[in-house]
Amino acid sequence: MSSVLFTEHATRDGHIVGEIRLDAERSLNALTLEMIEAMQPQLERWQEEPKVVAVVLRGAGEKAFCAGGDVVSLYRSITEGNDSDFPERFFTHEYRLDFTLHTYPKPVICWGSGIVMGGGMGLLSASSHRVVTETSRLAMPEVTIGLYPDVGASWFLNRLPVGTGRFLAMTGSPVNAVDAVHLGLADRCLKSDQFEALLNQLTAARWNQQGSIDAHGVVSRALRELEHQARAHFAEQETPVLEATPLIRELMDHDTTEQTVAAILAVESDDPWFSRAQKTLAHGSPVSIALIDEQLKRARYMSLAQVFRSELSLSVQCCRHREFPEGVRALLVDKDGNPAWTYPDVASVEQYFIDELLASPWEQSPLASLG
Repeated sequence: MSSVLFTEHATRDGHIVGEIRLDAERSLNALTLEMIEAMQPQLERWQEEPKVVAVVLRGAGEKAFCAGGDVVSLYRSITEGNDSDFPERFFTHEYRLDFTLHTYPKPVICWGSGIVMGGGMGLLSASSHRVVTETSRLAMPEVTIGLYPDVGASWFLNRLPVGTGRFLAMTGSPVNAVDAVHLGLADRCLKSDQFEALLNQLTAARWNQQGSIDAHGVVSRALRELEHQARAHFAEQETPVLEATPLIRELMDHDTTEQTVAAILAVESDDPWFSRAQKTLAHGSPVSIALIDEQLKRARYMSLAQVFRSELSLSVQCCRHREFPEGVRALLVDKDGNPAWTYPDVASVEQYFIDELLASPWEQSPLASLG
């Protein structure tokens, strides 16, 4: 049985709305290589099919759209040594899929309800119409497993308000629906029970008007109407990121990574959201924290294709070192919550080590054809 399902919904005027449903509810719809490899050719088929006017992307169940990539399989391929090429295959296919979505010519509506982390953020950020709900919790928590925010995060985090992207990456902090729209990580706030209403509006819509199709316009009108109906539902939602923005900007304005970390940890705050950020940062991987700062600096002026090539190189290099598998072991395999990080703190992380991780392992990237 496949863990990703494809459905074609007929519209009243003879067109098709394609639906992709991540169907792995028990694992919070974590992306496996099988799922990624199934989605890519389906998107390519729908792109070439004139009757398909839009694509809807969602996850099974109410808890999560997608809680990330299948890092446990990556861990096993690294530690068991029986499939040494798996990390390269996994990340190459995942990033190619993300790039396909970023550049897709037809509207892609991502229903980002519930948990949206890691690989889920890659899918959401790549979609043309990004929907969040009152249950949405967006995060890039790779600092907790010895990795760094990938799946295009070097692109979209660099486009957040000054310092905010770095702060969210270094602390793995969650972002709710209203904050997500404010930051530009999402486009619309809808109620979690409006999905069927959205699908009904899309199938009832007139896609062909006066001989031409404005698919993005049709989708935007449907979402705008539903968002208007849901507006009161979000009026009272807290906005911890928005409220902390002046403080975040001040904290991120330091000369070195270790100074930035020290400044964040030194804040005395009774705000639960900020306190959680401090705790995650204090227990996160020093290598990840150093990598996050360096990767975001290097990627600041890269094109989208260059970002994915850079991330592919770095992700594969991370799989060749002990930090990432050790983080996965402690959090997701043995679950002892006690990772033995390579360095005791950020100040101890040696620059040559970071430079080695950031060096490409190939003469030509497997993603050389992107863009």
